[in-house]
Amino acid sequence: MKTTSMSPKSFISPPKQVIRSLLITTALFALYACSVSEQDDGIFRSGDAAIDKQVEGLLEQMTVAEKVGQLNQYNGGWYSTGPIATDDKYNKKRVDGLREGAVGSMLNVVSVAATYEAQRIAVEESRLGIPLIFAYDVIHGYQTMFPVPLGETASWDLDVIEKSARIAAIESSAAGLHWTFAPMVDIGRDARFGRVMEGAGEDPYLGSQVAVARVKGFQGDDLGQTDTIAATAKHFAGYGFVEAGRDYNTVDVSNSTLWNVILPPFKAAAEAGVATFMNAFNDFDGVPATGSDYLQNTVLKGSWNFQGLVVSDWDSIGEMEEHGYARDLSHAARQAINAGNDVDMESSAYLGHLEELITAGEVSEQTLDNCVRRVLQLKIALGLFEDPYRYADTEREKLLVGHADHHAAARDAARKSAVLLKNAEQILPLSKTGQTIAVIGPLADDKDSPLGNWRGMAIANSAVSLLEGIRAAVGDDERVLYAEGAPLAIDGRAFASKLTLNEDDRSGFAKAIAVAKKADIVVMALGEDAYQSGEGRSRTVLDLAGLQQELFDAVAAVNDQIVVVLMSGRPLVIGDLADRSDAVLQGWHAGSQAGHGIADVLFGDYNPSGKLPMSFPRNVGQLPLYYNQKNTGRPGPGNDVFWSGYNDVSNQPLYPFGYGMSYTTFDYADLQIAQQDVAIGESVTVSVQLTNSGDRQGEEVVQLYIRDRVASTIRPLKELKGFQKVSLVAGETQQLTFQLSPDELGFYSSGGVFNVEAGEFDVFVGGSSDNTLATSFNLIETD
Repeated sequence: MKTTSMSPKSFISPPKQVIRSLLITTALFALYACSVSEQDDGIFRSGDAAIDKQVEGLLEQMTVAEKVGQLNQYNGGWYSTGPIATDDKYNKKRVDGLREGAVGSMLNVVSVAATYEAQRIAVEESRLGIPLIFAYDVIHGYQTMFPVPLGETASWDLDVIEKSARIAAIESSAAGLHWTFAPMVDIGRDARFGRVMEGAGEDPYLGSQVAVARVKGFQGDDLGQTDTIAATAKHFAGYGFVEAGRDYNTVDVSNSTLWNVILPPFKAAAEAGVATFMNAFNDFDGVPATGSDYLQNTVLKGSWNFQGLVVSDWDSIGEMEEHGYARDLSHAARQAINAGNDVDMESSAYLGHLEELITAGEVSEQTLDNCVRRVLQLKIALGLFEDPYRYADTEREKLLVGHADHHAAARDAARKSAVLLKNAEQILPLSKTGQTIAVIGPLADDKDSPLGNWRGMAIANSAVSLLEGIRAAVGDDERVLYAEGAPLAIDGRAFASKLTLNEDDRSGFAKAIAVAKKADIVVMALGEDAYQSGEGRSRTVLDLAGLQQELFDAVAAVNDQIVVVLMSGRPLVIGDLADRSDAVLQGWHAGSQAGHGIADVLFGDYNPSGKLPMSFPRNVGQLPLYYNQKNTGRPGPGNDVFWSGYNDVSNQPLYPFGYGMSYTTFDYADLQIAQQDVAIGESVTVSVQLTNSGDRQGEEVVQLYIRDRVASTIRPLKELKGFQKVSLVAGETQQLTFQLSPDELGFYSSGGVFNVEAGEFDVFVGGSSDNTLATSFNLIETD
């Protein structure tokens, strides 16, 4: 099918006849529809009869090679603004693949111009003209960056989280993209694992709620709308439990942990209609997740009846050779596709070997067809068969990417994500008048680290720095002094590079000491460079890196009025820092508007309301660390050494899950259960009275936990089962009600069976996991 192509600049609202000239012809679509009779053969179908007929008709026209091509995902790396250069060997291979129908989707092809050109080749120059899907890692923003996902989860504000994903979808779809590899819904209990920055923390209930919010934000109400993108629940499954927090390491967990901790956010995402899943680099139960028939076929596509597609992680099919699970790439291809992996990202295992495997009978063509169906159905859902260029609108790209409204939302998210960890003598909020403020530290005027890792198409050094935010808030540059003190990193500030930290350059200490002496109060910006957190950034030491502790010591020696702003992608070890400073604000890597958002909190324009989604350890020896632990047979503490504790440190975290302070105070009272004895299958109504007992408006995250005291499987001491974020003016009291349904009261057996058992339950309600009111009720069996 040959047509006259149009440039994306003119392709804003083309007439229907032009669109159809770029598609498989109407007659051919009719042929597809008419070629399918009603079938009951047990194969995967979407449940939409019209879509299924289109897919089945198209499958009949496809050769085995073309079917395999739909399962092949290439990395493009094209950020071009014009025709793709084919004199480059790398590009030529991919362009030839497009013409041959050997590519079904591409990642890292970004911008309307680049995606348009690649789509034009696939649609106009291949035999069947099947459109491509363009994918990209849109994790916490496209160009407008929001707080890293762990930081954003600290807001406990599902509307903010959904809006963040919605804006990311608007910007990325305006740039020609259809599919994001987010959200990451792995539960993370070990801060050594750098990729915790990309998840929602240590709790499966909170993680499930956040997963649903992000899926809804990315996908909207209709994937057919051009401001939505397909989401991906990743990494299925267990990636957050890599041993010792070391990325890509092995995973060894019980089935109880799998079903009750790891899988719930994935199941919630599936039930929310997430379009795709991504499997994981790690092994599970001795089998690489990419080759796990149990995870992908038995659980996901079987028990959960997931109807979307499963994509491998980058070359994770090829990596099964390194695992020792596949002899060669052909063997890996067979293992992966038979285990339920649909799309091959960047290993070329399917492209190179599936045809021969089908010919040899090692992979059935029905298995191949079932994978291809899932790909085609997603393309239809995205509207790409109706119009493959529907995202190719340069005016929309110019208007929406980096829109001012998006930056306003990013500022709001940044301030709502900040967690106040300490505030001795109410040193915060700061006054905007009458005092000199020294802003000191390697991250104080850093305009890049706030963008975080996995930063999409953010412009380097485009964030509002903390110094800029403070100066804008004060409005008087003469009263805001600044000194870097010492750079944090001296080399390696790139996605794939190992960071080289500054261990020697103290030349800026003298200036830092001088400005600290002149100031009434010091704000120190310390923490992590953006490239100290994220994929491949595992750490065994979580103290302040480089010369930061020395800098803090030098400043504290001349001015003890110190507010620390921590910028990081994960919990750090900050015991000494917390002891010796007056206030600590966890600001995370807070995105494009980080400086303004954090300054809003520092000066009281916004009363902090964030709560920790991960426990902060006293030292790395406590890791993995999480609030919802089991009691053990020797819980202690005892007067001897024979109980489950450390000889050198408390079992408790420095700051627990759910913790976060406010500039006002909240009192909890009158915790009530509507009925003391509740029949299995019925819901439990819990009420509590919350009062803002301080002198300013504030928001409180009211958290509800339960404990099932005796069960057929040991249950945790506390489990989050509900939360509400409530805004109260000073002096206001509100009665809050929670409903605990059977879904909250039950648990999974090691075999994956959900049970609700009779017995006594404790209920806890409060402002953090370790500061709650308590009551109880009985769940009883009835005839």
